[in-house]
Amino acid sequence: MDEALWAVGRATGIVGLGLFTVSVLLGILTRAGRPAFGLPRFAVTLVHRNASILATVFILIHIVTLLFDPYAQLELVDLVVPFLGEYSPFWLGLGTVGFDLLLAIIVTGLLRNHIGRRTFRIVHWSTYALWPIALAHSLGTGTDASAPAFLAFAGVCAAAVVAAVVWRLTPPFTRPDVATTAPTVPSSSAPHCPAPTTTGVRS
Repeated sequence: MDEALWAVGRATGIVGLGLFTVSVLLGILTRAGRPAFGLPRFAVTLVHRNASILATVFILIHIVTLLFDPYAQLELVDLVVPFLGEYSPFWLGLGTVGFDLLLAIIVTGLLRNHIGRRTFRIVHWSTYALWPIALAHSLGTGTDASAPAFLAFAGVCAAAVVAAVVWRLTPPFTRPDVATTAPTVPSSSAPHCPAPTTTGVRS
C-alpha cells in the first residue's frame, strides 16, 4: 500500500508539472492575443484555463497522496509552512512555497471581479516564479530525478518555457488587437497645397 501511494504521488507530480508547463505556455500565448494550432484566440484562453485546472487537480492529488504516505513523513503544517519537513526539508520546502503561490493564484482568480484586474495581474505574474520552483522541487525530491526519461522530460519543459519567456520579453511580442500603428502617407500621394502668398487682398 505504501509503495502504491508513493507511486501515485510521483506520477501525479510529474503529470502536474507537465500540465503546469502547458498552462504557462498557453498563458503567454493568450497574453499575445494570437491564435494557435488552428484554434481562435478565445479557444486558446479556454484551453489555458482548463490546463490550469487540471494541473491544480493533479497537484492536489500529489499532495494528499504523499500526506498519507509514511515514507514522505509529511505533516499538515508542511503544506503551508515551508522548510519544516523531516524528508529533504529544503526541496520539500520549495514544493510548499510553490503550493502557497498556487493557492494565492487560485484565490485571486476566484475573486478577480472583486479585487480588480490590476491586483489579479500582479499576483498572476507570480506564475513566472512558481514554475521554476515547481521544477526545482521535482528535481530535488523526486526519486525519478536521475532517470534519463524524466531528465529529458524536464529538459523539454524547461526549454519550452525559457523560449516562451524570452519571446514574451522581445519587442515583436505585441497583441495584434491592440496594435495602433499609425499609417504613413507617401509623399508622392500627399495632396498638394499651394504655399501661402505674402500679397494682400486687392481692394
